Amino acid sequence: MRDPNGAGTATDRPRIRESYRLRADAQLLAAADGGLALRQTRFRLPLDALGVGGRALVLRLAERWVDDLELHRLVSGLEGERQVLRAQVLLRRLVAHSWLRRRLTLGDRVLLDVVPRGLGAGSAPASRRHDPATTYRLSRFATLRPGDGGLTALTPLGGAVLDHLDPALATLLGLAARGIAPPGAATVLDVDEQTAGRVIDELLTAGVLVTAAEQVKEHADPRLAYWAPEELAVHDRSRPGGHVAPVGATYPFRDTFDPAPLRRVFPGARVVPLAVPDMELAAKRDESLTEVVRARRSIREHDDGHPVTVEQLAEFLYRVQHTMHLGEAAGQQVGRRPYPTAGSLCELEIYPVVTRCAGLAAGLYHYDAVGHRLELLTERGVAGSKLVEYARSAGAMTASPQVLLVVTARLERLKWKYEGLAYPLLLKDAGVLTGLMYLVATAMGLAPCALGAGQSAAFAELAGVDPLVEPSVADFLLGSRRTGTPTDESASREGQA
Repeated sequence: MRDPNGAGTATDRPRIRESYRLRADAQLLAAADGGLALRQTRFRLPLDALGVGGRALVLRLAERWVDDLELHRLVSGLEGERQVLRAQVLLRRLVAHSWLRRRLTLGDRVLLDVVPRGLGAGSAPASRRHDPATTYRLSRFATLRPGDGGLTALTPLGGAVLDHLDPALATLLGLAARGIAPPGAATVLDVDEQTAGRVIDELLTAGVLVTAAEQVKEHADPRLAYWAPEELAVHDRSRPGGHVAPVGATYPFRDTFDPAPLRRVFPGARVVPLAVPDMELAAKRDESLTEVVRARRSIREHDDGHPVTVEQLAEFLYRVQHTMHLGEAAGQQVGRRPYPTAGSLCELEIYPVVTRCAGLAAGLYHYDAVGHRLELLTERGVAGSKLVEYARSAGAMTASPQVLLVVTARLERLKWKYEGLAYPLLLKDAGVLTGLMYLVATAMGLAPCALGAGQSAAFAELAGVDPLVEPSVADFLLGSRRTGTPTDESASREGQA
């Protein structure tokens, strides 16, 4: 007689099995004297006094999956039954310090892999056990995505990644978004309730599933409610501590793609030469840094009767973005700008959208920061009008801004070198640039105003740039300052156009 769950009778039903293997991002190293050690980026664990059985176990774990039965056979065959316990203690210590990943299988069916996010003592998440009478839900911070071993589930609040998920688990997690109890999980997974309970335990331990009360807390507790899942995921990935994924200058694409050049140009565009400002004269004319910082304000009204001039725009762009080519570092061109940039990669570009500028026709331009010149890309058109209107509304202005400066990021410049934190780095660079724009505009007597967001889709259409290759990441309004106009300390950050 078949079991109603489809797993066979009690006598022939396969039992869940747990296997272990060295985590994929770790290496087993052999020293000249024959000693062994484990290494994962900045972590290293010497394996001393292993004995014959322990050494054989570690070598086996580096090659393939090992369960308790294979451990017993391997060690007892080499050293006898008395050494099996010692090998089991070694295995459990490696698990506790997160050097091993675990796999749950049912017969030949892989249910899931558990991959620790951390490493070292105390890094393994505390095990959680399910309550058969409790309904569990999908955490709002959980993410499902393709992984190296099929579907992967994780949350930045959890201590483990669940990989190689059985396809039925995708259905289970989809149902868990509305709530699912262990008996229902057994039906969905087509397993017995004991196996389903073990799977739910792993989902709970990883933080992918939560109780109803915990899900309410995710929305009601300010510690969690303020975080959008996407924001928390980016923050978690870019900050070491909660995980041991590579973060920093690892050059992940060095052997895959050629690095993008420092200078961004548009071949065929009409070039508008710009005068190089006299910086000695500017230094004499400017007030002190203290006075400029004190006077810095967001100004939302432009003097359209006397718009900003092309000479003023040229000086402004030169003072905030002019780039000197310094040479190469690790095969990548680097430069120097008036503000610090991550790795001297100078990934940010400025695109002036001109509405009113004395001596310069309206249109969309790109500022060639190396050549100190403008490249006319296109007239404004419908997309340009949408872009400027959004900026006007976001800046709480009654008239269109004279110049909208759209800042983009050539993401591949950073991604070629940095792993895990390229996007946070470009946002930091954009913030530094925005701060410098405020100070320079104030020193020049112009009207500056930063925006919290811009119309990215309209800009990509107008400029003809791929938003996945060169996304717009900051927007800044610039114009002439009306004499006697009151200033507004708080820049708009909530454009709703």
